[in-house]
Amino acid sequence: MDLDAHIRTLATSLDADYFGIADLSSAHDVILAQGGERVARYPRAIAIGMVLQDNIVNLLPEDDPAAAILYRHNCYDVVNNALDQVGLRVANTLQRAGFNTFPVPASKRTDEDRICGIFSQKLAAHLAGLGWIGKSCLLVTPDHGPRVRWVTVLTDAPLRPTGSPVEEQCGECTACVDICPQQAFTGRPFSRYELREARFDAAACDRYFRESENSRGVAVCGLCLYVCPYGRKSPQATR
Repeated sequence: MDLDAHIRTLATSLDADYFGIADLSSAHDVILAQGGERVARYPRAIAIGMVLQDNIVNLLPEDDPAAAILYRHNCYDVVNNALDQVGLRVANTLQRAGFNTFPVPASKRTDEDRICGIFSQKLAAHLAGLGWIGKSCLLVTPDHGPRVRWVTVLTDAPLRPTGSPVEEQCGECTACVDICPQQAFTGRPFSRYELREARFDAAACDRYFRESENSRGVAVCGLCLYVCPYGRKSPQATR
């Protein structure tokens, strides 16, 4: 059995739009610093992505609680649950084949001080060759921009990497930086040698979400995701 093809077929049969395998060796120290040895011991990551519904994302600029509720439901709750189900199915399949796995939740904060999860989903997708880290600190794909949510399965299965990190293609564009209501982005391009804080004030973003929840009853922003030109292409665009 071709394990790589089997896992890809499983993921796509469960509605995954993106699939990639990353060699994590070049990012070991970063992964160790964020999540500890429990995740840093895995040499491979399977990155799985689902594209968000464009017509729902396009509601984001509307100052309307109903639009915020619809976005939160469709583009967070439903998609994250679907991704977690795909991740679990992939992890279970690899475990039955005799390999160690660690399904990383699609959206679950594990460190309140640093405001992050145990492992970076966008790092896996970036290393798998599926996109680049934009000035918004989101993973930007060439055809759907940042309008994709991700889940990762870490493993020691000898899977073949599908690509290498994509060079940043934002150029002079600062649309995500300019639209941010908290001015949380510095506009600096991504560098693996810099801490996230050099590019992004996560605490300011988090405060805005909390204020949104208090005022509208739902924590939503996403304007940096909405405005990216790579995501606002014609819906006919394909990979």
